[in-house]
Amino acid sequence: MTPPRDADAVLDGLDPEQREVATALHGPVCVLAGAGTGKTRAITHRIAYGVRAGILQPASVLAVTFTNRAAGEMRGRLRQLGAGGVQARTFHSAALRQLQFFWPKAVGGDLPRLLDRKVQLVAESAARCRIRLDRNELRDVTGEIEWAKVTQTVPADYPAAVAKSSREAPRDAAEIGQIYGMYEQLKRERSVIDFEDVLLLTVGILQDRHDIADQIRRQYQHFVVDEYQDVSPLQQRLLDLWLGDRESLCVVGDASQTIYSFTGATPDHLLNFRTRHPGATVVKLVRDYRSTPQVVHLANGLLNQARGRAAEHRLELISQREPGPEPVRTEYADEPAEAEGTARRIRDLIAAGVPAGEIAVLYRINAQSEVYEQALADAGVPYQLRGAERFFERQEVREAGAALRGAARFGGNDSLLDDVVELPSQVRAVLSTKGWTTEPPAGSGAVRDRWESLAALVRLAEDFVRAKPSATLADLVAELDERAAAQHAPTVQGVTLASLHAAKGLEWDAVFLVGLTEGMMPITYAKTDEQIEEERRLLYVGVTRARSHLSLSWALSRSPGGRASRRATRFLQGLRPGSVASDARGARAGAGSGGGGAVERAGAARRKRRGPVLCRVCGKTLTDAGEMKLMRCEDCPSDMDEALYERLRDWRAGQAQRLSQPAYCVFTDKTLMAIAEAVPASAGELAGIAGVGSRKLDRFGADVLAICAGEESAEADRDS
Repeated sequence: MTPPRDADAVLDGLDPEQREVATALHGPVCVLAGAGTGKTRAITHRIAYGVRAGILQPASVLAVTFTNRAAGEMRGRLRQLGAGGVQARTFHSAALRQLQFFWPKAVGGDLPRLLDRKVQLVAESAARCRIRLDRNELRDVTGEIEWAKVTQTVPADYPAAVAKSSREAPRDAAEIGQIYGMYEQLKRERSVIDFEDVLLLTVGILQDRHDIADQIRRQYQHFVVDEYQDVSPLQQRLLDLWLGDRESLCVVGDASQTIYSFTGATPDHLLNFRTRHPGATVVKLVRDYRSTPQVVHLANGLLNQARGRAAEHRLELISQREPGPEPVRTEYADEPAEAEGTARRIRDLIAAGVPAGEIAVLYRINAQSEVYEQALADAGVPYQLRGAERFFERQEVREAGAALRGAARFGGNDSLLDDVVELPSQVRAVLSTKGWTTEPPAGSGAVRDRWESLAALVRLAEDFVRAKPSATLADLVAELDERAAAQHAPTVQGVTLASLHAAKGLEWDAVFLVGLTEGMMPITYAKTDEQIEEERRLLYVGVTRARSHLSLSWALSRSPGGRASRRATRFLQGLRPGSVASDARGARAGAGSGGGGAVERAGAARRKRRGPVLCRVCGKTLTDAGEMKLMRCEDCPSDMDEALYERLRDWRAGQAQRLSQPAYCVFTDKTLMAIAEAVPASAGELAGIAGVGSRKLDRFGADVLAICAGEESAEADRDS
């Protein structure tokens, strides 16, 4: 992309409010930006306009955001706009650079080692205090220590701070305070610091050493802070020290998207900005370029019912897009039915041309993912879990990067690249030595995961050369190194499964919000009015991730045949009738669970006559999706025909190769195990096994029944 020819050209294509942001270069500026309103575009063009007009020096600007990915995206946009020398970093990244540079001068010696993961030290601290923590408690206590530090709470004050904040501690607050104190003691003894210490120590140095604070203030004359509703008291304190008595600050945020209070984030700094800076320029961005009017209508309806201080500052979004389909609300009999129904609709969307990578299933907690992983696998839909190991930290990605770096260094002397001219072809040639192939391997385990990582690098090379046709392998390696430093991973193709918190900052063509029942949304431990309102904001964030297709669903019971005692989230009640409509299949309008608008009762008739699923060995009621598929407890003895199972696996491998699909898209391992245990003799018996839907029965039923009967499959007969 060619940078704009001059400063005025930077403003081309901005709407009136975005242009107002871009040209407001003096004094404090507060940008209240709703979801999808182009806030990153506005602030990057603001910085670029200031630089190109000669008002701002690139090296004097520090743009701060909350994730490495967002900082990487901002740097990329600034480079395209001709403002490449601007620093765009997270709070922690900026503070760590300053701490490393000034530590020898301020304290002397080397900066203490930074802990990679604090959980092991927290575990040791608990043991020293003779307090036993299980794995979940250990994670929760670690989170409490992080919260205490970003709210600048010392160990002795932790119990009182928890009580004052109405925070629900995972166990006795005095015990957590004791563990916290021991944790700090062990860090001092071993001369290590943690992530939060980076901010605390930087604040301490800037408070104590005015000469160092002045040096930083001479370096950075202008500050931009994105996602300002998420700053913690500690981050605000650091920002104040960076600024000194100046007001060259621009903040951007939306109080209605404050969803991280459990980490210490608070919208108070955004809401109080005009009080602290009475002369501030305030600009509201409400033109939504992301979502259709139907999605925006539902999002506005959610916030219209909100209460509290953040709700008083809500922004009424105005969609700038053409109309799209109405959001769909669906009530299911049970969770497996909800997952299967979601998978079917996703499969239909993909068949209609929506890319799998442009679809997301979002839920309140990560534990909800398993039943959707299983349902998508059974439906033959590829997926990826968001929130797993970081892309550039995966071993195969590190190895691939080293191989590409070596090939770039040797250039034309690398025999592997003889006669290979195009960059994507060079990348494929190098990665073929690391396990990349033109076709994905069968299965869904580590081999498939490795291939997906390498395939993502191939796609990245293809995208890179489209944006920069003259790019060389060395250019691509430099891009990878920059992305690795910023943790800016390429997109792995497949439906995204993610928690609502992990979805913040992302968007998809189609979004399925699932599990929207009371007790899950709002979550059962949300007790106070403010906690309830944060849950509403979390759902709002989920709704505003959707560009065109939006589905909201809930299940009346957890397992098939269970008591239908659940009800839809209160947040859907009272929305204006007609704001939501279902598709034509089995739709039934009414004021049932979920309030105004039409609600589709899907799967209820098909499942309501089924009783509880009982283990066929011990008789216990089954609730786990995998166990229900096997019709037995995981620990109960299996009467599986091992030879039949192996024959089914061999057959599946052949089918996957023939169809150019992963093996799990034919049948999952659990489904094959269930078949090998049941040994069905008829289509009806085979259809009764979970994971064998009508589509797979039609496609594979004859083969599977033939194999179960000890005969050659129909496919084998055709091949012979």
